[in-house]
Amino acid sequence: MPGTVVVDERDGRVGVLMGREGPYVQLRPLAGGREWDVPPERVRTASTTERIRAGVAAANEHSRALR
Repeated sequence: MPGTVVVDERDGRVGVLMGREGPYVQLRPLAGGREWDVPPERVRTASTTERIRAGVAAANEHSRALR
């Protein structure tokens, strides 16, 4: 479902599920940026800990960009 925070099981990256493009689903980093394609069978819903960790990392990245 679009908007769900998920994990790319291939490399552990956390992203927001944006939609489907052909045989893939597209994820976008929580801090924004370029989407990447993942086979749908390699995506799972992020745990609470993974969502918090990724959210903190995104906030830190945003804060550093403002300096």
